[in-house]
Amino acid sequence: MRQTAYAKINLALHVRARRADGYHELETLFAFVDAGDQLVARASDEDRLTTVGEFAGALDNPFDNIVMRALTALPRPDGLAITLEKNLPVAAGLGGGSADAGAVFRMVRDTFGLPDDWRERAARLGADVPSCVESLTCIGRGTGTELEPLTSDLTGTPVLLVNPRIPLSTGPVFKAWDGKDRGPLPEGNVSDIAREGRNDLRAPAIQLCPAIEDVLNALEVCKPLKADMSGSGATCFALFDDLAARDTAAQILAADHPDWWQLKGQLR
Repeated sequence: MRQTAYAKINLALHVRARRADGYHELETLFAFVDAGDQLVARASDEDRLTTVGEFAGALDNPFDNIVMRALTALPRPDGLAITLEKNLPVAAGLGGGSADAGAVFRMVRDTFGLPDDWRERAARLGADVPSCVESLTCIGRGTGTELEPLTSDLTGTPVLLVNPRIPLSTGPVFKAWDGKDRGPLPEGNVSDIAREGRNDLRAPAIQLCPAIEDVLNALEVCKPLKADMSGSGATCFALFDDLAARDTAAQILAADHPDWWQLKGQLR
């Protein structure tokens, strides 16, 4: 069994309010890139996880990894031995762990089927996990678990992801948000929402990680359709008219900033 854990990006992220339970009311436009971590699974007498890849070292406790917690959350007659190729940076605003969990849910769905309450089980693992199970463009509300599927007019759009290789935890970014409600997501098709929407976590993330602004400035020089930070950072994305423009931007940034991580793909 093979699955790609598709990188999640927030084409827009509007933070509306702090909640009494410590979470935040959000309105976000989720989209997914056709690349990410890779998972391979085989039948086993017990659940097992092996992690390889560039960012495997960041997952220092395999028993606490969200892949293992996703397996534990789903009833099955047999165990699964999973090899996770960790290609996405950790604490990067790409929902990497949530995407890995989503890929596990799809593996179990295709092999054994999912229980009727799989959405609730997914949400207990993380607010992004339900959206990552389907990995299709949608609007998320509440903490991000109330999903509204959309037909996207941006499917196939070339995208470049860039990270300055600086991890940035979600909690401190939300804590640094100034608490101002700047209004709801715009209405319209996906491209309208993406073009007119904003990321309310961008300013607090830049306060904590100034290199994000360097990445955004470098992307803007390449004249994308849109460039912004994803989630709570520090990964930034740029959408382009065509593959040639994206690939040219990737070459320029690789030459000027060889220490930055990048990934090329297209929106699903």
